[in-house]
Amino acid sequence: QVQLVESGGGLVQPGGSLRLSCAASGFTFSTYAMSWYRQAPGRERELVATISGAGFTKYADSMKGRFTISRDNVKNTVYLQMNSLKLEDTAVYYCNGGYLSQYWGQGTQVTVSS
Repeated sequence: QVQLVESGGGLVQPGGSLRLSCAASGFTFSTYAMSWYRQAPGRERELVATISGAGFTKYADSMKGRFTISRDNVKNTVYLQMNSLKLEDTAVYYCNGGYLSQYWGQGTQVTVSS
């Protein structure tokens, strides 16, 4: 059974940092690209960043330079390091991946507020 379990969300002040984790199980993690998406209230889900099995990365323009996606293929975990957080980064962040990118985690709330 495939599982993607996110953790690390929380409340942070503008300019602060958080690191999200997504622990994967039930599939050959190292084979597949993994992504982080986010969805803010009243908005569509949007892609944040993607990392290939080999570690190649791609970011949405608004996250470049502030967010870093990484993975540990031994721990079957993908990370999202978020720095210089802004109010508009407030959203539920979702992990995605696996065959045909069909699997989703339950999401973790990130709230940026002073």
